[in-house]
Amino acid sequence: MSLYSLSEIPEERVKDRLYRKLIIGKRVMLAQIILKKGCPVVSHRHESEQITFVVEGLLEFTLPNGNVRVGKGQVLVIPSNLEHSAVALEDTLEFDIFSPIREDWLTGKDHYLRKG
Repeated sequence: MSLYSLSEIPEERVKDRLYRKLIIGKRVMLAQIILKKGCPVVSHRHESEQITFVVEGLLEFTLPNGNVRVGKGQVLVIPSNLEHSAVALEDTLEFDIFSPIREDWLTGKDHYLRKG
């Protein structure tokens, strides 16, 4: 068992307008993500199933079957290997849960996220 305080976890500046904090378990990862208005996340896919919970703000996701806006208090589940991108329509605080763990985020091979 591990207990964390988000205030004590160092914040990583991924790129201009995108910051994150990570908590890693054995098979699941929690990411606190801060996106400033206008911040894009370019189109990508990954093995991990993703659950996105928006605490504050508004994100617009582009998915194969169209766009969806996810706002305060809403949760989007993105299946494994589904192509998706996003843009912050407002300053946004959200949490992403990934299973399995995003190894590319831990090894610095998340080049797609650092673009745009």
